[in-house]
Amino acid sequence: MTYCVGLCLKDGLVFLSDTRTNAGVDQIGTFRKMTLFQKDNDRFFTLMSAGNLAITQAVKEILLQGQLLNGINLWTAENTHDAAVVVGDAIKQVYDRDHEALEKAGIDFNCNLIFGGQVKNERPRLFNIYSAGNFIEATPETCYFQIGESKYGKPILDRVLSFTTPLNLATKCALISMDSTLNSNISVGLPLDLLVYERDSLKACKLVTLDESNPYFQMIHQLWGERLRSAFNSIDEPSWTGANKDKSISAPAKKMGAVPINHPPAKTKAVKSKAKSKIVKTTKAAKAIKTAKPIKKAAAKAKA
Repeated sequence: MTYCVGLCLKDGLVFLSDTRTNAGVDQIGTFRKMTLFQKDNDRFFTLMSAGNLAITQAVKEILLQGQLLNGINLWTAENTHDAAVVVGDAIKQVYDRDHEALEKAGIDFNCNLIFGGQVKNERPRLFNIYSAGNFIEATPETCYFQIGESKYGKPILDRVLSFTTPLNLATKCALISMDSTLNSNISVGLPLDLLVYERDSLKACKLVTLDESNPYFQMIHQLWGERLRSAFNSIDEPSWTGANKDKSISAPAKKMGAVPINHPPAKTKAVKSKAKSKIVKTTKAAKAIKTAKPIKKAAAKAKA
């Protein structure tokens, strides 16, 4: 599996991806999920991928070769939106070529991409492109996309990130998001590829690959765990008595009552008790019959 996160902010873009792929616990490999496209002083794009590795590599190769799709490619597209259309068309071309063989083998056509960048004289833009080749674009209200194992690293993004977050703070946020994922899911792993793209630079100014020896990532991993535990321990435990209103957990909800507790119906008890009494009576009667027969036989012998 994988985890990639892309942020679209006022001052630029942040891209972060892991490099682990796996097809079971005993087939683990290292493959880059990040691909960069740069045309000096004209455009800069970043592509990150998740899903079936063969499919995503095929899509990437079409884009790197500069193959014309409906008359354009990444190097000639007029804007980043049109470039995203080119990526979508590349996915469709791979689908048309491979989907029948994949279906026969019982394999889903699984491809999920984050694509973003900037063409000269326009703003930086970010897209999430799906297996069908269609896509959505990030907005100031929803300024990030995740693909792959996204659930572990999402809480910190939702709590901290906004469109106006400075790039350095956003970089720290993305790394904490990745660290949380690494800590909870073995299918995501180091090394990490990190790119911080500054608006209007049209080049990869801050690009680095991080592994377990990177001092900043080591610090993130250690301090984040320590501060989380410290914050957890600093929060008061709940009060069930209601003695302290600020800490009372037993205060009733305003919109809904407590969960009802169900008990056995009274009629069921009565029916069961009647059934028991019938069984007792039947048992007593049977015993009486058994004891009565020998008495009759003894009386008959006495008469004879």
